[in-house]
Amino acid sequence: MTRTSSIILGGGCFWCVEAIFSGLRGIMSAKPGYAGGHTEHPDYKAVCTGETGHAEVVQVVFNSTEISLEDILRVFFTTHDPTQWNRQGNDIGTQYRSVIFGDEAQQAVARTIRDEIAEQNIWEAPLVTSIEGPAHFWEAEESHHDYFARNPEAAYCAAVIAPKVAKARKLYRDRLK
Repeated sequence: MTRTSSIILGGGCFWCVEAIFSGLRGIMSAKPGYAGGHTEHPDYKAVCTGETGHAEVVQVVFNSTEISLEDILRVFFTTHDPTQWNRQGNDIGTQYRSVIFGDEAQQAVARTIRDEIAEQNIWEAPLVTSIEGPAHFWEAEESHHDYFARNPEAAYCAAVIAPKVAKARKLYRDRLK
């Protein structure tokens, strides 16, 4: 029996987050988009200004009988740097913030997993990931879908996304499709 659930995750550039989650067993879709801002129908150009309030996010739709929300959040907290405020590496701005959007039950699970990760001392600094209520998801333009899969040789993909994907594949080898 398939039990479909979804959560919205922002961990810097949505190309990275999408590439990591789309390779995991139990993930039905990982769509790049925007959430958490005040502008309706945002687009990439507007979000990149940092003035819309939106973060680059991925809507992760998953079969909860194959992968739990807890495991999705463990992957999330260990494959991007949740200690960086409004940035991921050289990607700087509120649109690159570390954020989780979910209902009350998902927020409680996210706080539990955040605390679990913090206690493991995986990161040298405190976790700053924001855990927020539900947000409207605005799907990104088609050119952003499957970006890494379509452009693996692009400089950003090779320098930034490929190492994150390799880390995820190593850490979560048993969960790959």
